[in-house]
Amino acid sequence: MPDPRLSPLTTPCLLVDEARMKRNIDRLAQHTAALGVSLRPHLKTTKSVEAARYVLANGNGPATVSTLAEAEVFAGAGITDILYGVGISPDKLDRVLALHHAGCRLTVLLDCAAQAEAVVAASKASGIAIPAMIEIDSDGHRSGLTADDPALIEVGRVLHEGGAELCGVLCHAGESYGAIGRDAQAEFAEQERLAVVNAATALRNADLPCPVVSVGSTPTAHAAKDLTGVTEVRAGVHVFFDLVMAGIDVCDVDDIALSVLTTVIGHQPSRGWTICDAGWMAMSRDRGTADQRVDQGYGVVCDEMGQVIPGLIVIKANQEHGVIAPRPDFEGEVPDFPVGTRLRILPNHACATAAQHQQYHVIPETAGAALSTWSRFGGW
Repeated sequence: MPDPRLSPLTTPCLLVDEARMKRNIDRLAQHTAALGVSLRPHLKTTKSVEAARYVLANGNGPATVSTLAEAEVFAGAGITDILYGVGISPDKLDRVLALHHAGCRLTVLLDCAAQAEAVVAASKASGIAIPAMIEIDSDGHRSGLTADDPALIEVGRVLHEGGAELCGVLCHAGESYGAIGRDAQAEFAEQERLAVVNAATALRNADLPCPVVSVGSTPTAHAAKDLTGVTEVRAGVHVFFDLVMAGIDVCDVDDIALSVLTTVIGHQPSRGWTICDAGWMAMSRDRGTADQRVDQGYGVVCDEMGQVIPGLIVIKANQEHGVIAPRPDFEGEVPDFPVGTRLRILPNHACATAAQHQQYHVIPETAGAALSTWSRFGGW
């Protein structure tokens, strides 16, 4: 039975299942509480003030962001403890200072002396000791220093002795996204923990402060068994989850709270194709499951109520056309979808798919209650 609340919506559009989302949020909050660490949720996935209220302690922080635009919007909504989790560049420090003047404590991230010197210069010129974290590399995934790199102490001294505020160390175990299963992800979590704890010890042994020891990736946050020495955990995609996370066993497909509502607009019977109006402009070009055990194409097909239809994926995407077809190895029967049929597509990457849309249509956990709409923003 189609959901009459969805009938007025113009497709393609973005849906959020509130009940699943709240379940996902509670799962990680309970896990980190059991490990004795605080949670600093990442807001880059949702980019929505309304969604942020669900995931933040008391609705106002602490929080992590990936752009200054996010920091500015969330600060304007009263969130005053924000970590900007991307390496700072000198040209952005004026915006950092503006946020401090507006009452938001925005912490920046860096991993070299040049960045630290720029932060120190801005701190001296403004009279505001800008809080800064040093990024630590645990797995060669991206940026950061290692605990035995002399640059770690050099950067720490530049910050601490120059007039900025050395807050601590931060690590993101990005390679954990390729680890399949809880045991493999737990190994990455321990590797991540040791990297930051050893870096914190090195700083403290050099008589430098290191009050915050921060770790975070969605796989390691859920798989960690021991976070001794860590003070906070960051994660973001867990709010919605997606097929990439399901593909490495962080969640089940049934946990995915985000989907794209689409309408069938045609067929290619000789090819076994159903054409829908959700192309890559609605789903994104992300093919994050292509190298996983199960390639989910551009997304898994569900009926309008959100139940997975066995064997069907979006195999191909043009700008405004999605091609729905059975998996190559699927031998079951495929339903007929008359033109006008509404379906839902589960995304490979929640962040990328959400970025294609300006709002969420939220299906409330209370049965029969009206849909609500949350605005979403972008930019840097």
